[in-house]
Amino acid sequence: MGQQEIPEIVIYTDGAARGNPGPGGYGVVLLSGSHRKELSEGYRLTTNNRMELMAAIAGLEALKVNPCQVTIYTDSKYVADSVTKGWLFNWVKIRFKGKKNSDLWIRFLEVYKRHNVKFIWVKGHASIPENERCDQLAVAASFLPGLPEDSGYQPDKY
Repeated sequence: MGQQEIPEIVIYTDGAARGNPGPGGYGVVLLSGSHRKELSEGYRLTTNNRMELMAAIAGLEALKVNPCQVTIYTDSKYVADSVTKGWLFNWVKIRFKGKKNSDLWIRFLEVYKRHNVKFIWVKGHASIPENERCDQLAVAASFLPGLPEDSGYQPDKY
């Protein structure tokens, strides 16, 4: 029996918050071969960084096969640098003491460790079609009626 090939997935992500904090949303485009899937969700009160991170989480959580070879394109230095520069793994060692968004980082780590994930930072609003689409999805989600609460957002920590 041959070794099973690991699926290659490309994920574009973006987050938005109007007011920061304010109503926010995230947008995700997943690409695998000829397959394409778009995801988005909005929240009543959140921050831009939380939505950027939620986009990465939602993209990884949508993957049905483990492991995958995943490339995530994000315009968020916060998300990309936290992982690629190793900050996140230091935060784990200090149990996120004094760090924002620990609820989401813990959730991120759960799905991140299932895959081989590479982050690539891209400049936002630079005419990268899939990044622009994620921005449209994120902003549109922030305007949806009856937005749910971002239960992990703690205004007193910001």
